[in-house]
Amino acid sequence: MADHQRIHPMVSIEMGKPAYSRPLMPHQAALLRSDKGNLVQHQPPLRQHTVPAIPSQPPPKRRNSCWCRCVCWTISLLILLLIIIAAIAGILFLVFKPKLPDYSVNNLRISELRLNLDLSLYARFNVKITAENPNEKIGIYYEKGSQISVWYKSTNLCHGPLPKFYQGHQNKTVMDVALTGQSQYGRTLMTALQEEQQTGRIPLDLKINVPVRIKLGALKLPKVRVLGDCMVVVDSLSTDNVISIKSSTCKFRLKL
Repeated sequence: MADHQRIHPMVSIEMGKPAYSRPLMPHQAALLRSDKGNLVQHQPPLRQHTVPAIPSQPPPKRRNSCWCRCVCWTISLLILLLIIIAAIAGILFLVFKPKLPDYSVNNLRISELRLNLDLSLYARFNVKITAENPNEKIGIYYEKGSQISVWYKSTNLCHGPLPKFYQGHQNKTVMDVALTGQSQYGRTLMTALQEEQQTGRIPLDLKINVPVRIKLGALKLPKVRVLGDCMVVVDSLSTDNVISIKSSTCKFRLKL
């Protein structure tokens, strides 16, 4: 039995532990010995990535704020100006109590109404108009450039200017105005007028356009226009006769 005995080397009885173990070290770390002989862990410095600096921009100019201030000041001044004008107008209205002038057609006479050789229609009317200024403290200057015209439907038969004059307070002025005109398609127009004359009711439209200046005491205001439209119905268009006016309706307005 002694022949079968073999000598084996001694093996550590502590199983599960390797004979040589490698110390665990953190990633990218090193062990250094301190002055006292102890081992200390040394961590290498981390690399820092330098971020390029963004160049600073100058602060934006305050153009928008200046523009807003200018707009606000302008709007405020305009509002203030409108308030002042409205206050002045209100005071003038209360003091002078302005009223529109009134116009009426007194009579109408036809001097000529004939066909020319070129078949155009020549007309000459005489219209007597009364202009009334009902204001107690306001005078009216009738300026150049006025016109009164007589229309039959959409055709201008004749026209002429009103005289230039000054009308005082609460004054009535009668004007005798001569109107002349020449219209194309005279034969057709004459036939239509003759047919209307048989009915005894011929509608005519008198349009008035008069530039005036208002006088408030010693103050003379800028020029405005009086626009009028009178629908007149007459019984006849016989020449050299006073024509009877059956009805007359007028409307007036001011144009600045």
